[in-house]
Amino acid sequence: MKIVVTGATGGVGSWLVDHFAAAGHEVLGLDLDRPPRERENVTFLAADLTDQGQAWDAMLSFDPDAVVHFAAIPRVGIEPDAKTFLTNVTSTYHVLEAAGQAGANVVWASSESIYGSVFAAEPWLPEYFPIDESHPRRPEDPYATSKLVGEDIAAMTARKHGVSVTSIRPSWVTFPGEQQMAAARDQFDPETAEPNGNFWTYVDVRDVVSIVDAALENAHAGHETYLAVAAENFLDRPTAETIEAVFGDLPEECALEGDESAFSTAKARAELGWEPAHSWRDAEDEPADGPSFVDG
Repeated sequence: MKIVVTGATGGVGSWLVDHFAAAGHEVLGLDLDRPPRERENVTFLAADLTDQGQAWDAMLSFDPDAVVHFAAIPRVGIEPDAKTFLTNVTSTYHVLEAAGQAGANVVWASSESIYGSVFAAEPWLPEYFPIDESHPRRPEDPYATSKLVGEDIAAMTARKHGVSVTSIRPSWVTFPGEQQMAAARDQFDPETAEPNGNFWTYVDVRDVVSIVDAALENAHAGHETYLAVAAENFLDRPTAETIEAVFGDLPEECALEGDESAFSTAKARAELGWEPAHSWRDAEDEPADGPSFVDG
């Protein structure tokens, strides 16, 4: 299969490129810069995907069977708000429209921040726990709003071109050997902790790779959304009790048990046969070896 991966030198994108190349697929990796080293089965091109000509020229000349779009400014606070919004929306339109013209199925990275609580000025409680794909989306920041618009572009692409488009909503993506969660866990005190809009959820990068794989293998008609979140929170504490202690309340409908994640992956399990396989309990002590073509 011929697969385009955007954001090819980024944290998640590089793992996706490495995975598809290792599986024997022919990969075109697109990013603003080429990586310092080559990878067998991969052609890397430097392209600004906010430029329609560059995006369409690179993708349509490759004639892909599938497009995996992970290029983005990944959160607020990196670039000015307007640049974050415009970059993410424009690049998503150009990439998905090119994919549609090529007749390629698409999997792309939306975000759990789309619900609105993650980057809200004052994090708020959802209408129910666990949060699922049907929960209302009401972002107030440029990053999450760019993902909201991106999902509308995804639905438009599926309608216009008749291709399968899957929006994956990952939580905070973590990597083997990282210690950020351990540090946050060690410093956590429910009496002094600030409300956390993603409710201390995360997802291992290897599980993001596997849900992208599952979405490509189970291509559906139209546009679908799936949450990608680890099975448990990273605090090693009961989720509902922790949220109530920090936020001072819980929604009336709360069906969380133990340290279960505040976000549900039931839809992905039922429709894609996917469930998270990695936990912080093992990942924090694993070797931090990522793809060899990028600098660690």
